[in-house]
Amino acid sequence: MSVIKSYAAVDLGASSGRVMVGRVGSDTLELTEAHRFANRPVRVPEGLRWDVLSLYAGVLDGLRAAGQVDSVGIDSWAVDYGLLDRDGALLGNPVHYRDARTEGVAEKVWGSVPAAELYAATGLQYAPFNTLYQLTAARGTRQLAAASRLLLIPDLLTYWLTGEAGTELTNASTTQLIDPRTRDWAHDIARKLDIDLGLFAPLRQPGDPAGVLRAEVLEETGLTGPVPVTTVGSHDTASAVAAVPAVDERFAYICTGTWSLAGLELDAPVLSEESRAANFTNELGLDGTVRYLRNIMGLWLLQECVRAWGDPELGTLLRAAAEAPGLRSVVDAGDAAFLAPGRMPERITEACRVSGQPVPESPGEITRCILDSLALAHRRAVVDAQRLAGHAVDVVHIVGGGTRNALLCQLTADACGLPVVAGPAEAAALGNVLVQGRAHGLVGDRTDMRRLLARTQPLTRYEPSGDPAAWRAAEARLTQARLTEGR
Repeated sequence: MSVIKSYAAVDLGASSGRVMVGRVGSDTLELTEAHRFANRPVRVPEGLRWDVLSLYAGVLDGLRAAGQVDSVGIDSWAVDYGLLDRDGALLGNPVHYRDARTEGVAEKVWGSVPAAELYAATGLQYAPFNTLYQLTAARGTRQLAAASRLLLIPDLLTYWLTGEAGTELTNASTTQLIDPRTRDWAHDIARKLDIDLGLFAPLRQPGDPAGVLRAEVLEETGLTGPVPVTTVGSHDTASAVAAVPAVDERFAYICTGTWSLAGLELDAPVLSEESRAANFTNELGLDGTVRYLRNIMGLWLLQECVRAWGDPELGTLLRAAAEAPGLRSVVDAGDAAFLAPGRMPERITEACRVSGQPVPESPGEITRCILDSLALAHRRAVVDAQRLAGHAVDVVHIVGGGTRNALLCQLTADACGLPVVAGPAEAAALGNVLVQGRAHGLVGDRTDMRRLLARTQPLTRYEPSGDPAAWRAAEARLTQARLTEGR
C-alpha cells in the first residue's frame, strides 16, 4: 500500500491568496481548497503598498483550516520584497510593483550598465518593476538605510512562520541580480549599481528545508509540531511550470492568470542580443532548467474592464465575445501602457482608434478584442521563442486560471496553429505540493511529476481551426501600428 501524505500549499496571487491541501502518493494527486482570502493593495500617501499583514493573517487562517499536514510550502508573485531592521522587524509595508516609483529609473540604470550588458549578465527581460530597478529607486531612503535584511514576499512569510531567513532561487532569478549561467548572484552588476547583496539571505533551492513552524504559529493554527516548511519554487510561475503535464520536451507553455507567461523550458539560457530585443527573459526553474519566456499583460486587461463595468457575470461576457466578429480589432497585449490600473475599457478603445482599426463599443466587443489580442500575443511568443532558442514544439500547454476560459484556449490554438492542452487550473499549487512530495520521497523526478499530473488531473485538448492567414494579417496590422507609433 502506497504512502500518502498531505501538504499545505500557500499560493499567493496579485488579487487573492489561498491555502490548498494536496494529498500526494505514487498514484495519488488530489487538491482541495482550505481557505481563500483577498489580496487588496492599499494606496497610501506615499504610494501603492501590499497589505502584507493581512496576507499573513490569511495564511495563518488557512493553515488552521487545513488541519494537520506533513509540510508547508509558499509561492507568490515575484520581484517585490520586505525590508527588515537588525532586530528582524518589518520596516513598513512592501511596495507594490505597480507603484510609480520606478518610472524613469531604468534609463538611469542603463547609464551605469547599458541594457545590452545587463541582459548578457542576467538574461532578464526589461520590466520597469524588476527588483533591481526598485532598489535603485529606493536608494537614499531612510527605510533602505535602516534595513539589515531584504526578503522576497514568499521568503518573508516563511521567515515569519519559522524564524529562519533564506532567498529561494527561482524567485531570486526575477530580481535581475542573478546570473542564469552560474545560478548565483551577478556580483559585478550589483557592484556597478551599488546594490548590497549582503541584504539578501543565503540562497535556497526548491526542495531544501526552510525550518519548522514556530511554537507561536502552532498555537495560532492549532497544529501539532513539528511541522516542517519546505522550500518550493517560490515564484508562482516556477511552481506552475513544474506542473505542466507534458509527455516530452517538445512543448511550449502559457501560464495564465493576471499575467500570461509564455515560453519554453530549456537547459541553458538564451542571452543573445536578438533575444534581448525580443524582450524574452531567462528565469530559473527546477533542476537546473531555465524558464525562457515573455511576460504578456494577461487577463489583467479583462479583469480591469470587468471592474470598470461593475463586475458583470463573466459567462455572459464570454458568450457575447464568442458571438462578436473575430480579429476585427487587436491591441498589443504586452504594451506597458496597459500596466497601470484604471479606465481600461477606454484605454483599449483608444488604442484601437489610434491604430486606425474599428473601435469596439459594447462590453462583448471589447472582451473579444482582449481575447483575440491575448491569443495573438501568445502566438507571437511561441513563434519567437522557438526561433530564438532553436527549440521546436508540437503542442502548447496552458495552465492556470485561463484554462477555465474555453474561448481563450481555442483562440490560442487557432492563433498558434498547434494543439492546446488546457489544465491543470491550479498549476502553481500543484507544483508546490509536488515539490514538497518529492522532497519527502513520495514522487520522483520532473518526468515522474508530470506523468502523475497527466494521470490524475482533468485536461482538455483544443485542436486549431479557422484560417491561419487571418492571424498573420492581424499580426501585420499590429506590427504596422507599432512602427507608426515608433515602438
